[in-house]
Amino acid sequence: MAERLSGETFKEKAFQPGKLTLIDFYSDSCVPCKRMVPVLAKLEEKYGDQIFVGKVNVAYEQGLVEEYKVMSAPTLIFLKEGEQIQRLTGAKKAAELEEIIDQNL
Repeated sequence: MAERLSGETFKEKAFQPGKLTLIDFYSDSCVPCKRMVPVLAKLEEKYGDQIFVGKVNVAYEQGLVEEYKVMSAPTLIFLKEGEQIQRLTGAKKAAELEEIIDQNL
């Protein structure tokens, strides 16, 4: 299950050397965000330790929302070595996310 991140844990967890990171900026009241839960679980199961999947609640982590200029939920941000390499907004299918992951592993 994707790990919930806070401003205090974000850099330690999201900036792991050599690991692709997918951060889901979500809201508890967002229906498309809820649709992403099983998709993200599938990615974690498929890729295991090759990727890190984290979640940031936009209602509680305003510092991260501002830093990453998140305007809507869900926003999915892929990071590698701490640098943003891809950004998607809205609910996405697993196949679309797998394509990005495969290109960046």
